[in-house]
Amino acid sequence: MPIDFLKRLGLFFVFVLAQTMVLGRIHLFGYATPLLYVYFVAMFNRNYPKWAVLLWSFAMGLTIDIFSNTPGVAAASLTLIGAIQPYFLEPFIPRDSVDDLRPSIRTIGVVKYVYYITILVVLYCLVFFSLEAFNFFNWMDILKSVGGSAVITLVLILTFESVSSK
Repeated sequence: MPIDFLKRLGLFFVFVLAQTMVLGRIHLFGYATPLLYVYFVAMFNRNYPKWAVLLWSFAMGLTIDIFSNTPGVAAASLTLIGAIQPYFLEPFIPRDSVDDLRPSIRTIGVVKYVYYITILVVLYCLVFFSLEAFNFFNWMDILKSVGGSAVITLVLILTFESVSSK
C-alpha cells in the first residue's frame, strides 16, 4: 500500500476519535461545537484525485454521523466541501507552484490560508446546521451555532496549523 494512503487512514482515525470522544461533547454556551474534522478535507493536496477527495469526505462524514447520531448531516455537508475543495483551492495558490502542493500556512501564506480555511469552515457550518435544523424558524439559533462553531473550529485549525508548520 502506498504510504500516503496509510498516513491519510491514520489521520482519518485520529480525527474521528477526537471528534466523537472529545470534541463532539463540547457545546460552549449551548451553540459552539468544534468541528475539527473539516480540517481533514481542507488538507488534500492540489492534484489529489477528485473522486478520492469525495470518497474520503463521504467516508469521514458517514463515520462521524454514525458515532454522533446525526443521520446524514455530516456526510452531506462534508461531501459538499470535498466536492468544492479542489476547485476552491486554485485561486489561493501560486500558478508556478508544484503539482502536489498541500495547502498550509507555510506553502500559501498566512493571509491566503486564513481566507481559504475560513470560507470552507463557514460554508461547512452553514450547511451542517441548516440541514440539522431543517427549518428556518429559529434562524437566530442557526446563526449562533454557525458563528460559534466556525470561530472555535477556526481557532483549533489555525492552532494546529501554526504548531505543525514549525
